[in-house]
Amino acid sequence: MSKTNGSVPPMLRLRRSPTLPTAPVVGEVARFSAKQGAGTVDAAQAALASQAGLSPRERSAFMLRWFDLLLEHKKDLLWIIVAEQGQPLSEAHGEIDYAVSFIKFQTEEAKRPNVVGVTSHLPAAEVELWLEPVRVVALITPWKFSIAMPTRKAAAVLAAGCTIVAHPSSETPFRGNVLAELARRAGFAQRTFNVVAGKASTVVPPGTADPRVRALSFTGSTEVGCILRRDSASTTRKPVMALGGHAPVIMFKGADLDHAVHETINAKFATSGQDCLGANRNFVERPNHEEFYAGFTATAKRLSIGSGMQDPDISPLMNENAVAKQEGHVADALAKGAKLTCGDRRHAAGPLFYEPNVQVDALEDAAIMHEESFGPLTPITPFDTQKEVIAKATDTDYGLVAYLHSQNPRRNYRVSRR
Repeated sequence: MSKTNGSVPPMLRLRRSPTLPTAPVVGEVARFSAKQGAGTVDAAQAALASQAGLSPRERSAFMLRWFDLLLEHKKDLLWIIVAEQGQPLSEAHGEIDYAVSFIKFQTEEAKRPNVVGVTSHLPAAEVELWLEPVRVVALITPWKFSIAMPTRKAAAVLAAGCTIVAHPSSETPFRGNVLAELARRAGFAQRTFNVVAGKASTVVPPGTADPRVRALSFTGSTEVGCILRRDSASTTRKPVMALGGHAPVIMFKGADLDHAVHETINAKFATSGQDCLGANRNFVERPNHEEFYAGFTATAKRLSIGSGMQDPDISPLMNENAVAKQEGHVADALAKGAKLTCGDRRHAAGPLFYEPNVQVDALEDAAIMHEESFGPLTPITPFDTQKEVIAKATDTDYGLVAYLHSQNPRRNYRVSRR
């Protein structure tokens, strides 16, 4: 970080270099104990008076300054995103623009009136509904989009006059710390935005068990979401969650084939397939099946692979476990009858790179049809009837998103509702 009215806090030390470092260590972040994690709730509670006491226009002004500081430090943030996660440079640009858009929106929302008139059931009586800060809010965010996800949550929380205890993923801890530091520089009181770094199983439970944490916002896996919901049940805390996805793509005959291939390539390989909105299960009506997978395969083979600073189409996956999962899903699909049309191994660029992969005719009991691969794997299977494909597309525990290609507007509406 460049210095602006202060320096980067001692809990955050980056080994900054003009190019992406080749060393396995990007920097150091403090690892909190359970006691220190609980202490951040104390800090957030203590900061409530100053944060809630700000006028709406004061909060709005601080948020606008926060917005400006993020853009002022965009080059630093780009370097952190690429170094920390390997994300392609153009995608990092897009994520920062996406992140600051939430702040800009909430900058205006912070100024809205917070009193609503309600018609009374009693004669000669007036009723008013006052909207007050919910107080301390816990934010738990994943390693993917780890500047956009916390900003999306934190902007609303700060605009409402609440304080924050945030736990960014231990895989990508730097961005959460940077957001908190820039919020402080923007004018928010010390300890308004607190970051708990360390192992989630150590530092998260003290916060989720504390009744002073009145709301919990989580983005991540369905499995972890279930644990957090269970842990919140003993309090009056409000959980707000965005969980995993396993998106189907449905292409009916007569759809614009080139457009469908282009859009599905984008939906599949953005962030190297590490996206809960990723196009994970592809169903193509049989008359167009062969032509679709041929076009998709040809395009996938042309995708560039390299480090994030080279701004490739495919960058490294997050860690060794992510690559091992790709290998396991490919092996399982092949054992169950799938045929590869491209990509079946790690790429020569490095141990965390995996080739874009296309599989044809994966069986319904293959793991890839029921589990998020979170990588550049693409199964493509044919279908014959609308009833059949709806049954296949909805045969999942996940929700979130689906993709549909058809030139028939009535079908678009019917299938979308189903």
